[in-house]
Amino acid sequence: MDLSKLSREELEAAYLKVSVEKEQAELQLKWYEEQYRLSKQKLFGKSSEQHIDGQLSLPIFNEAEMERQPICVEPKLEEDANIASSKKQKGKRQRDLSKLPTEVVEYKLSPVDQVCPTCTNSLHEVRPEIRKELEVIPAKIIVRETHRMIYSCRTCETEGITVPMIKADAPKPVIKGSIASPSLVADILTKKYVDATPLYRQEQEYKRRGLPINRQNMANWIIKVSKDWLKPVYKRMQELLVSYDVLHSDETELEVLNEPGREASTKSYMWMYRTGNGHVPIILYEYQQSRSGDNAKRFLKEFKGYLHTDAYSGYEKLLKESQAGPAMEVTLVACFAHARRYFTETLKAVGDKESYMYTSAYQSVKYIDEMFALEQKMSTLSFEERHEERQRLLKPLVEAYFTWIEKEHALALPKSSYGKAIAYSFNQKDKLINILKDGRLELSNNRAERAIKPFVIGRKNWLFTNTPAGADSSAVVYSIIETAKENNLIPFEYLRFLFEKLPNMDISNIEELDQLLPWSESLPLACRAANSSK
Repeated sequence: MDLSKLSREELEAAYLKVSVEKEQAELQLKWYEEQYRLSKQKLFGKSSEQHIDGQLSLPIFNEAEMERQPICVEPKLEEDANIASSKKQKGKRQRDLSKLPTEVVEYKLSPVDQVCPTCTNSLHEVRPEIRKELEVIPAKIIVRETHRMIYSCRTCETEGITVPMIKADAPKPVIKGSIASPSLVADILTKKYVDATPLYRQEQEYKRRGLPINRQNMANWIIKVSKDWLKPVYKRMQELLVSYDVLHSDETELEVLNEPGREASTKSYMWMYRTGNGHVPIILYEYQQSRSGDNAKRFLKEFKGYLHTDAYSGYEKLLKESQAGPAMEVTLVACFAHARRYFTETLKAVGDKESYMYTSAYQSVKYIDEMFALEQKMSTLSFEERHEERQRLLKPLVEAYFTWIEKEHALALPKSSYGKAIAYSFNQKDKLINILKDGRLELSNNRAERAIKPFVIGRKNWLFTNTPAGADSSAVVYSIIETAKENNLIPFEYLRFLFEKLPNMDISNIEELDQLLPWSESLPLACRAANSSK
């Protein structure tokens, strides 16, 4: 192009076009650099969000506390420190072992040897020298024969009358016509859903112990006991869960191979719902073929209250008319931990620690950290007191945070990591500030993420589920086990107790069923973990 032939206006237009293209190319290059640094961080860096390397010293919040240095730190004497540590450890060990059964083994001198080597007179016992060790008794498998006596009448036999055959009372089996006992089924479920041991590895272990059962047997047993005995408990817990008014929810992917009309690689989902502050701990999972918010709407049909979620838009369907039902009386509460996570991703992605994005993202993190620090100080207060203190202390901090967010939203580049972090808080503002409405609500949805984590860990071991029936069974079993753990029960003992009781009772009797729920006071002591306060 011959620039000498262009007019002044044409030159200015060409220069402007080149400048815009250059700016766009620089922004795109910067975005690619962010993504490269972020991918390196995810592959090789620390995943923790607790501490941020290279934090800047910004004049906000706790500047005095951050800058203050102690004049002198007085170290304890090494000898005294060791003594204190030893005493503390000894007391802790005694508490840890106090609820375990104890077997005492004594070693004494024979009467012949109880003679003083100095004066040859008899010795007397002074005290024992005690050494404590933990003894492990490996599980053993036995055949338990149940002999149910059958009675008849000799008189009726001799007189030719119809002879009655009367059987003695005996407990019903957990699976009719099967060799599976309550303890065996409980062991299989515990290994798979607590210890994340796949059935094929359990099959190998049982064979080493002389029990020739295969994974197909175990899979059939899991589906059978889930449908017959655990599902009624699950449904009762669901009735109670939706009757409360503070819940948390989350969902994660699940691969089910043999779903009718769907390819094996098609994503399915495991949904999780659990109670929040102020309610008995209930954790329920539900398998669904999609991530549609209608699934949550159907499951929570009778629910009214606050629902903690992440920013997934599917939960908006709870607030609208849809095929799953009318709009619900639900208040969605978003998660400040998710908001913080976006900013920590920015800090990891941005290379220049003196840049505008890094400095601003760091300041946003400090805003949120101050909120969590304030919440920690209020953790011992009652829910009513916490609500009042939030209005006095947390509300101004939240308002200041969103004033900052609204200002930054007008400045941040939308496609940058920082722009996305700002957009999250900006778009979720109404849900984030709902934390101020009730003292039972929480700044984060971490309660839900902790509850879904055991399923995610298990999924890494067994990778997929073969059939929808298996996925449904897994959802029910995980629900029973995780709720039991949350109520400080031993999963194996609780499952064995259920499989002994449920086949021998009327499971349609709500009062009787309630006596078996994980928080029931009538559960036997053997079901409770060693650190249980009940």
